[in-house]
Amino acid sequence: MDRDGVERLLAEAGVDGRRLRHALTLLCDGQWWSLAGLVRETATSRRTVEALLREVRLERSGENFRVPPGDTPAYQDLLAMAPPPEDPVAHLLPHYPGVLERLTALVAGAPRARHVLDHVSATPETALRRALLLGARFWLPGARLLCVGDHDLTSLAVKLVHPETDVTVVDVDERILAYIDEQGLGVRTRWADLRLGLPASAREHDLAFTDPPYTPEGIGLFAARAVEGLKDDGRLLVAYGASERTPMLAFKVQQALSELNLAYEAIYPDFNRYFGAEAIGSAADLYLLRPTTKTRPAVNARLGRQATAIYTQGPQSVESAPAAAPAPELAGFEADLLVGEWPKELPQPRVRLATWLAKPYAAAVERVAVALPPGLEAALPRVLLATRAGHVRVWGADLPPLPEALSGVYEFRRTGGALDAVRRPQPAGSADAVLRRILDNGHAKLANTWREALIAVARDQGTALTKNEARTLIRQTAPWSDDLTPLEAPLHRLADLPAAVSTTVTALTTTTP
Repeated sequence: MDRDGVERLLAEAGVDGRRLRHALTLLCDGQWWSLAGLVRETATSRRTVEALLREVRLERSGENFRVPPGDTPAYQDLLAMAPPPEDPVAHLLPHYPGVLERLTALVAGAPRARHVLDHVSATPETALRRALLLGARFWLPGARLLCVGDHDLTSLAVKLVHPETDVTVVDVDERILAYIDEQGLGVRTRWADLRLGLPASAREHDLAFTDPPYTPEGIGLFAARAVEGLKDDGRLLVAYGASERTPMLAFKVQQALSELNLAYEAIYPDFNRYFGAEAIGSAADLYLLRPTTKTRPAVNARLGRQATAIYTQGPQSVESAPAAAPAPELAGFEADLLVGEWPKELPQPRVRLATWLAKPYAAAVERVAVALPPGLEAALPRVLLATRAGHVRVWGADLPPLPEALSGVYEFRRTGGALDAVRRPQPAGSADAVLRRILDNGHAKLANTWREALIAVARDQGTALTKNEARTLIRQTAPWSDDLTPLEAPLHRLADLPAAVSTTVTALTTTTP
């Protein structure tokens, strides 16, 4: 036992010594603790907790430890006898044991974290407490909530506690979108790489929640996109945590938020807890922010200088982002249009990748050359759905496999680092023709194109089908299709589309006199 060492640490910590005293109190209360559990419970960085553990004598049981009961009297005057700051929704947790049990199973069964996307899983209790806080602070019946990224499954927690809330999730991780849809709780899912844009159907929300990459670039981007998805009088909730050892990093992140001219309504310290992220105490504060009249111009300015490196880990991390890849050479490909970053000396007209995905290109083009930057490969199916060009050549370092649904639109062949997509002739069968019409209109609302295509099929059969009848048939078959464009659709929805289209065409045929 080295009380002198403990006193030295407390003296060095000054007013921040309450964290250490809380950890010492827990070590002396007779319970066994793991290092990860002690870090998460005290919201103190792993390095700080380890410094304390080096100064006390520990009794061990496997990977767990505690201060021996006989040593605890020596520390009595150093312990933090008052409880930590009150949790604003702790009193509500006992009323939702079933929801917590369900969330625990959902979190355990969720897709594994992807470190290149800065995934760290929040605890099931955190997801539940987020839902409870939203309900305690805002009137949720009929409200619209946008989750900007949702590896933590906050959307499911909200639907379990407040099923009357309209919830939409946008995420770049196809696995998360598919997992959320599998639960059947009525959450809308949209694919988006926020570096390229926010889906048009993810606008006009009352509330937005995000737990973004913890870099100034990541926080700034996710917050800006969340504001894009809000009404003018909406609210934005942002989870962000930093170690007590790195106030300058926290300052830079808060600067990124301040640049958006958001008003701070509340900060809940250490509200979020995680499995991992021990460098920041496995905890994060929860910021409650409100847009002002100066926010949207600031958001537009922020998004105008967006870079691809926003993460803390992997090839797209801020610190290890590689130098710009050399621009691909056209190598005899006579392109009518260039999409992405190309050498300035090339004479062809060009368009930014984000613009290409946001709206149809005004002029008809036959041959398109696309430069897909490293880290944006998940956009490949959307890049191809964004045009009706006869031949698209895409250059990229690690182009992923393409969904089967696109094989009805393009014939693919890979040559070196490029992918050639050559548009197939229009199909003859009714179901194939309807599917092709939908996929040929990537920027249009999927259900609207589908409806008009079914009406055309009925007309070719010599019968009349009203818009309401077609709309009802589609909703019965694919209720997820409302307000969704093919470019926004998660890949599992595109995979479901051929069978769903076939079902509606078959139903149309069997009901036609």
